[in-house]
Amino acid sequence: MTSTQTPDAAPTGMKTFLTIWIGQLVSVIGSNLSRFALGVWIFEQTGKATPFALAALAGSLPAVLLGPIAGALVDRWNRRLVMIAADTGAALATVSAVMLLLTGRLEIWHVYVIALIGSIFSAFQEPAYMASVTLLVPKKDLGRASGMMQAGDAVGQLIAPLLAGLLYVALGLVPIFVIDFVTFLFAVGALILVHIPQPEKSGEATEMRGALFGEVLYGWRYLVARAGLISMLIYFALVNFFANLSAVLSAPLILSFANADGLGIVQTVGGFAMLAGSIVMGMWGGPRRRILGVYGFIALMGVGLMVTGLRPSVPIIAAGFFVMMFAMPLAAGSSQALWQSKVDPAVQGRVFATRSMISRSIMPLAFLLAGPLADRVFEPLMSAENAITNSAIGSVLGMGAGRGVGLIFVISGMFLLLATAAAYAYPRLRLVEDELPDAIPDVPVDVPAQAQEETLSGAPVVA
Repeated sequence: MTSTQTPDAAPTGMKTFLTIWIGQLVSVIGSNLSRFALGVWIFEQTGKATPFALAALAGSLPAVLLGPIAGALVDRWNRRLVMIAADTGAALATVSAVMLLLTGRLEIWHVYVIALIGSIFSAFQEPAYMASVTLLVPKKDLGRASGMMQAGDAVGQLIAPLLAGLLYVALGLVPIFVIDFVTFLFAVGALILVHIPQPEKSGEATEMRGALFGEVLYGWRYLVARAGLISMLIYFALVNFFANLSAVLSAPLILSFANADGLGIVQTVGGFAMLAGSIVMGMWGGPRRRILGVYGFIALMGVGLMVTGLRPSVPIIAAGFFVMMFAMPLAAGSSQALWQSKVDPAVQGRVFATRSMISRSIMPLAFLLAGPLADRVFEPLMSAENAITNSAIGSVLGMGAGRGVGLIFVISGMFLLLATAAAYAYPRLRLVEDELPDAIPDVPVDVPAQAQEETLSGAPVVA
């Protein structure tokens, strides 16, 4: 890909990235407030694990199904405007929840619909955000930028549980939703103030420009032609399946023996761990061989899952969450930096969207299976009346409410370790960094001088 870059493009791009990142950070905190409070509300209304899983399914399925179409459109459209529209749409979904609450009409199925709408907008926002970062951040700093993005999620998970728990007990859901809506304004405001350059069209990207359906399929063809990347996605699909099969049951696991305070403590510890891992990733940038970072930290996540399921104890579960959540941003940051350096920026929208679709393709199955497996299979299996509780498994994990969910955590962690061993044994994936050339230069696409001045002065920029 040709470029007309200048030495000062990178610092300007980093300032733009930081502005966007701060807006997204504030928005993430608000979203996590609502997510935590809704989780407690759902459990209060039902006392079952299945509604948690169904809400997670509603929040993930549209992003999986719409991902390739959204990615192709992101490559066609102005990525900054796509992000503004997506954040605005998510804010309107929050407003609808507030209206239902104020009229006393909020029901469980409404939560599913709201999650569904949010996921639709996320299908556009995520590839636009990821592809924009590649254009703003120097290649050498992509790992650090990924760490900062993970840190934003971690701060949300660290602050939201404690704050949401206090607000929920004292004031209920409405103030939490109002705060969530206000935080969306920060995200949109930050995007209004910046300029995000559009990528120069490479020869390959220009050749593929045509009918939307052809562009949607392009992401798939791009990946299939690169055995290391497509095999990485199969590995990620397995990891996402087993991680989410258990993670979606974390609230029922804790609330089976503790109250909302215990849940808040565990989620806060997890948020602190994720923040710590993100800070490490942001300062370090990840290992030089990023695929080894992916392997090692996903294996560590598997260990954390196993520890989480061992005993009905808040400290033990918190320790497992710490290990798992510390490793997650390091694994994700290593992976993201690898993809950003190996995929042409002009087609990253559609390729990244296809990547998300494949890697998350069996997550909906995990969400569908998690609730019924917990309520109908594993919980009865680990009840005091069942013979398995007298076996070695029962003596280690214990018996009674929540122990079936604990067994799901242990099994999921074991499968993460097995999947990682299998992925390491496949040479096309293990050697992906050697076999695929870098697709981006060492500095990002140049930001026009006028746009640089307007961005630094804080004036709105029309892209």
